[in-house]
Amino acid sequence: MTFRLALLAPLCCCLVVLPRAPAFADGAASVNKPGKAHQRIDRSGKARKGKASYYARRFAGRKMANGERMNPGSNAAASRTLPLGTRAKVTNLRNGKSAEVEIKDRGPYVQGRTIDLTPQTAESLGMKHEGVAPVEVAPIEVPQTDGTMKAGEAAAQNES
Repeated sequence: MTFRLALLAPLCCCLVVLPRAPAFADGAASVNKPGKAHQRIDRSGKARKGKASYYARRFAGRKMANGERMNPGSNAAASRTLPLGTRAKVTNLRNGKSAEVEIKDRGPYVQGRTIDLTPQTAESLGMKHEGVAPVEVAPIEVPQTDGTMKAGEAAAQNES
């Protein structure tokens, strides 16, 4: 009896099915953080509104999702849903100030936040004192899965 179980035990391991990331019809990837739901990467170029926060100084020099080190004086930003390499116009909805950023990292992982900015960008948007501000994030250029760039809503607004 134990001999038969010993032969069957290795076969049982082969029957385990590992979970897969959701497949999307347009080939979009998903971003996953342990313990969090999958977030779909949005390549549509549509603007969205939400809350922005900024990186704490302790993140200076740490590697971002694209492999670069976080520079507090750069225009880097983090988004859970925009593809890495996206250029976007971020507008503070309280005062109308805007800045151009490039998505180089994933996050923010705080409920209700849309984008994380560097301290310099937060300063230029006039939100550094408050820490969090309502913003509109309008993509200018969005990388596509085939390697091309798609013009976003902010690019279309500039052409008008």
